[in-house]
Amino acid sequence: MKKSSSLRVQISYRIFLYSVFILMLGGAVAIWQARNAVQDEVESSINLALQLVKLGFSTAPNINMNETGWLYRLSGLNQTRHLNIQIKDSSGRMTDITEKTPEGALVDMPPQWFIDLVSGVYPKAEYPIQTADKKPLTLIIQANPLDEIIEIWQETVNFFVTICALLVLTFLAVHLVFNKTLNTIGIIIENLKLIETGEYRQKLPEFDTQEYDHIARAINHMTEVLELTRRQNQALTQHSLQIQEEERQRLSQELHDELGQSLTAVKVMAATARHQQADIPPIMASITEICDHLMAVVRSMMQQLHPLILTELGLKATIAELTRHWRERNPALTINLQCDDQVDHLDQHITIQLFRVIQECLTNINRHADATEVNIEVVIAGDRLQMHIQDNGQGCELDECSTGFGLLGMRERIKSLDGRFKVVSKPGEGMSIQANMPVDSV
Repeated sequence: MKKSSSLRVQISYRIFLYSVFILMLGGAVAIWQARNAVQDEVESSINLALQLVKLGFSTAPNINMNETGWLYRLSGLNQTRHLNIQIKDSSGRMTDITEKTPEGALVDMPPQWFIDLVSGVYPKAEYPIQTADKKPLTLIIQANPLDEIIEIWQETVNFFVTICALLVLTFLAVHLVFNKTLNTIGIIIENLKLIETGEYRQKLPEFDTQEYDHIARAINHMTEVLELTRRQNQALTQHSLQIQEEERQRLSQELHDELGQSLTAVKVMAATARHQQADIPPIMASITEICDHLMAVVRSMMQQLHPLILTELGLKATIAELTRHWRERNPALTINLQCDDQVDHLDQHITIQLFRVIQECLTNINRHADATEVNIEVVIAGDRLQMHIQDNGQGCELDECSTGFGLLGMRERIKSLDGRFKVVSKPGEGMSIQANMPVDSV
């Protein structure tokens, strides 16, 4: 498994890489500019010296000066920067005109690699002159960019010190922001851990950062919905347990009242029939009547517990039987049914849930809706089943009717099938219940 690193480490690593890239790019640009600056400065100095020589000594062959006079006159060029000026006589002896840099000035010499990077190939100018005694001399002007390189090195160092200081300040500022961000993330994570344990009442505070405040509001809204859902589920569970106990109590009472008394009566009649003077035909007729009654009671109890027709004939026939039953109980109610034959091939865990939902809907309509017409549609389109139950009853406000256990139970049944459940209702406009769920291809 890939090992993950913290956000702080990832951000620090990226800032470090970007800083190195900026320094390398800045160094390349600085060296390129320094090289051009040295080149321009040196060429400018050489051109200036040549112009001074041409202007000041253009009549040199006509001047009555010996070699010493020339040296004195050319010594005025020793203040020209970035140049080495020498005079070469006919014997090849070289005489320096410019002053050499004192050794004390070389203390702040730039490193050799910097000198090599910014140095280039510079022109060398030679200018012939002649003394009064016809002795030829050659004025040699060469580039000496060392002092310019020293100045540029100092500027470059200052530039990089400034850049490094700015990068350090940027790094510190980013980390201050990230400290606040990570603290906020820590608060959110702690709250999510509480939510994981089922504690939905803990709320996140408001944050100064807009994005985190939006996240906090979304989480707080989520916890409110989860808390409401938890309470609804808790209430639905308690209601289901209560119904279960009531159903058990009712079944126990029916078994006691109906089966117990009937079996006791059959037992008494059987004991009476044992006597020789007993009138057997009336006793047998009574026993037959009691057995028929017991069969009807047992069939009714079995229908309430689980409709056997659902297993024997399928969902479509069971829904049709259910609608027929409600038509008989409420003749004023018209029930229109549209159901695909394919529903009979659905899995049993789907059909029983759908049947219970339709059963609950019809029960609620008869109890509360005061409707005269109900349309039931159960169709399969592709790999999804769509169910729509619409009545023309009195309807209600959704906030009022959505808290009932009937709708909550239907919603949970559809959700257990990975489906979507929707209720649409307005006062005086009836109610529409829609369900959509995935099913295997049938």
